[in-house]
Amino acid sequence: MPAFYEPQDEYLGAVQQIVLSSSEHDYIDQLIPIMRDVGNQDKAGQLMQALTQVSSEREAEIERICNSNHQDFVNSVKQLQHVREGTMSLTSEILNLSQSIETSTEKLAQQKKALVDSRGVRQNIDETSQALKDCLEVLRLANQVHDLLAKQNNYAALRALDELKQVHLREVTRYKIAEIIEQSVPATQRMIADAVMKDLNTWLFRLREVSQFLGEMAFYQTGLRRDRQKERADQDKIHTGFRLNSAVEAVADEIEEFDLLNNDDVQVDFTPLFEALYIHDALGETEKFRRDYAATRREQNERLVPQRGLDLVDEENNELSSLLESIAGFALIEKATLERTENLRTTADVDELWETMCQKSIALLVSALPTVDSDEKLLRIKSVVALFIQTVSSWEYSVASFDKLTVTLFEKYADLLKRRFREDFQEIVSTDDYMPMPINNPEEYEKVLSASWYSPEDDQQPQFPCVLPFSQMYPLCCIDIRNFLNQMYLFADDHFQHASLIDETLRNSLDELLCEDVCKALVDRLSPQWPGQIVQTLTNFDHFETACRELQGLLVEARSSSSAAGPITLKATGAFADAKKKAEKLIFELVNSKIDDLVETAEYDWLSPIPPDGASLYMSELTRYLSNIMTSVLLGLPIKIKELIYFDALSHISSSILRLPLDETIRRISPQAVRAYQLDVDHLVDFVGSLGDSSLLAGLEELQQTKDLMVASADPNGRADEEFFDAERSRKRFAKVDRASGAELLEKISQGVQAAQAEAKAQTLSSPPPTEKKMGMNFSGFSSRFGNLKG
Repeated sequence: MPAFYEPQDEYLGAVQQIVLSSSEHDYIDQLIPIMRDVGNQDKAGQLMQALTQVSSEREAEIERICNSNHQDFVNSVKQLQHVREGTMSLTSEILNLSQSIETSTEKLAQQKKALVDSRGVRQNIDETSQALKDCLEVLRLANQVHDLLAKQNNYAALRALDELKQVHLREVTRYKIAEIIEQSVPATQRMIADAVMKDLNTWLFRLREVSQFLGEMAFYQTGLRRDRQKERADQDKIHTGFRLNSAVEAVADEIEEFDLLNNDDVQVDFTPLFEALYIHDALGETEKFRRDYAATRREQNERLVPQRGLDLVDEENNELSSLLESIAGFALIEKATLERTENLRTTADVDELWETMCQKSIALLVSALPTVDSDEKLLRIKSVVALFIQTVSSWEYSVASFDKLTVTLFEKYADLLKRRFREDFQEIVSTDDYMPMPINNPEEYEKVLSASWYSPEDDQQPQFPCVLPFSQMYPLCCIDIRNFLNQMYLFADDHFQHASLIDETLRNSLDELLCEDVCKALVDRLSPQWPGQIVQTLTNFDHFETACRELQGLLVEARSSSSAAGPITLKATGAFADAKKKAEKLIFELVNSKIDDLVETAEYDWLSPIPPDGASLYMSELTRYLSNIMTSVLLGLPIKIKELIYFDALSHISSSILRLPLDETIRRISPQAVRAYQLDVDHLVDFVGSLGDSSLLAGLEELQQTKDLMVASADPNGRADEEFFDAERSRKRFAKVDRASGAELLEKISQGVQAAQAEAKAQTLSSPPPTEKKMGMNFSGFSSRFGNLKG
């Protein structure tokens, strides 16, 4: 059989496998795969060729077998014919099957093509659907950003925009919408930045409005801390030496901590600031935001301090408290911002703003100080400043400039205080009656003792009504001095770091007030025309000197500077001592002047031959004057001063009387004149002895011894000259007598005795009638003793 096709080995093997199949099922199973592979006419021909070739080979094999075995061959032929018939039917079936397969294959190909086409469409639809989903998600996020902006949720809007840019836009980069949205991102970021800055400005505006309230609350809490510290100091003395804001006070007050920024009255939420800082950091504009924020805070700082003047007098408006409260609130926000953020505010920025506020507010306050004319108002101003200093010190701000301001306030306070007390002192001095102060009851007496530095010599309770030695001005001035002392130290009660300045100013001010407005004013009022006023002023001087000495000790105990040591000496003490001496001198001059006037009336007839009947009239007037002045004018003087004046007066009397017989015009002194001189001296000594103070007699020793010398020398039988010029005997009897004066008196008396003896001898020789002689002697004595009284 001619072969049109060269059978391929693969079909030959397959046909052989079909032939060798053990059953029809195996045959069909092996044939089906071959038929599936026969997709066209050529392959079907090849299969038929392979089947034909196998058939031919089998026929040849059968013929060969038949040649050797005919019967077997015949049988084989029969079998072969059956096989051939089967083969032919099989071939027909195969052809039908092949045609069917071909038809099925075409349908399958069409279906596969349709399937492929449908799959592509479906894939395109899926891709389109996914793209739409991605684009819709992008649009949703873009709209969400704007919705969050509308809701002022700027931080969430930025996060959504960042997610949109970093994640979702990358998934739709091949679409136009990605380009459009990406181009709109910077504008959206700017919208977010503008929105957050708007929120931040609103927050800053609200902070500016709440700053004063924060400062007021901080001042109130500082006041509570003061009270608690004072209470602790009262309960335990160990807390006395510790001031507010000290480490010990901070530890003791830990349980009372109060959050000024988050409490029942106010809550300061820093979220807008954090949000703005984060957003600008995410936008890469941190430096710009820092500059803008600093500029805004500087602008608010400039608006914080008013440009117009500050009214320190109007207590209702209390502009100073409002200003310092606003500054404190502003400083509190700055310190909180510094602690809560990083790289936004530096310590230098905060300190710069703080110093600017301090300088402007201090300059404003100082310029308004001249309008304050009351020390009480200035003390209130200082208390507000001290409260401010103690408040901001707890936040670790520098308060050096305000410490200097307190010095300025103290100087102004001291001047106002001195002016007020100067007016008080001048009024007290000018309205004093210069009379001993009357006391009506024990209550008044106790008030005077508690107010003044007066210690009565007698500890027993006086009988009321009574009179105190000083005038009313002394206790009034003492009260003012104590008030001045208390009010001066009152300035240091809250916060004052210059304690030594208070001590020094207080000492100088007291000296100035006491010296100029009390002592000098009293000295200027001393007038010889008013002895009683001089005496009372002298008494006041003595008590003021005592008060100054007591005040010196009080200043040592009360001084606020613990580092200072040593005594305190007031110039006023010496001023009152000098004034007292001046008043004493004036009293001495008045008394001595009166003594001189009385002594000038002494009419001694040093040549009188008539013995005197008693003490001279001038001596009686003199002792009467001394007695009266001591029991009236000088009665209120302190005993020591009164004794001193008495001693000086007696010394002046002694020297004045001693000068009488030593006058150059007196050449002789008669024994009768010596007797008259003796009676006057003895009268004076008896008067002084009656005073009961033996020390006063010491001032009359020279006069007494001189009188004794004159009496001894007037005795013709005496040896006064020998005794006087004998040094050893003279020291016993005439030690106080001046040697020259004694010798002069001895000479004058000696000549007087000789003259008297000569006259007596002459009278004896003339022997006048007894009656005439007696009358002449009486007339002569009267004339010699009282003849000069007319002149």
